[in-house]
Amino acid sequence: MRRGTFRDETVDYAAVGATQAPDLLQYPPEKSIPAEESWKLGSGEERFRSAGDALLSWSALRDGGISIAEVRPASDPSYSGVSFDDEGQPIAPSRLDADQRFDADGTPYVAAGSSVHVRGRIGGYRVDAELRVIFVVEEKRRIGFALGTVRDSVVSGEESFMIEWRGDDEVWFTVRAFDRPVAPLYRLLPALVRRRRRELFSRYLRAISPMYTTPA
Repeated sequence: MRRGTFRDETVDYAAVGATQAPDLLQYPPEKSIPAEESWKLGSGEERFRSAGDALLSWSALRDGGISIAEVRPASDPSYSGVSFDDEGQPIAPSRLDADQRFDADGTPYVAAGSSVHVRGRIGGYRVDAELRVIFVVEEKRRIGFALGTVRDSVVSGEESFMIEWRGDDEVWFTVRAFDRPVAPLYRLLPALVRRRRRELFSRYLRAISPMYTTPA
């Protein structure tokens, strides 16, 4: 794994944490295009734990065809990120000062405040940007995180990945996002933003779900 030297920058959008707002699809941040998809992954605690571990080790991105080029921990090791309740209201973080974990190739697990550079080409759409982990959730029945753009992306915004073990024992994977076009072509043709997002969502599902099948 290659570790780079990131500049300590904030994200390039104002509505930090807005992927957790219950009315995101109706009232997205200004000039942004919202999106949400949910998929059933199976049932039971074992499925929940294994999917959660895969998610926090970047599998949704890496196994979806996006390379994790660089990872840098938060500059403040006590940083715990932004956390929200089911109504989208800020609350105290569910986990403080988590021990840093690493996967088999030495890449750090997702951690609040860390930065990552992603690269790839998904269905003809370029992915090349610096992102920041806005928050990480590790609870008894919810595991997930959100990424926000820092710079260089063709869109500006945030996406969240959440795995939930529901009361009926079903395990669901939900991805939410809002994208504001930045690159000239995307500003001219907003439909490209929606197509790019659909392709990304499909790749994330393919990476996490054991039951995924490619549509005919």
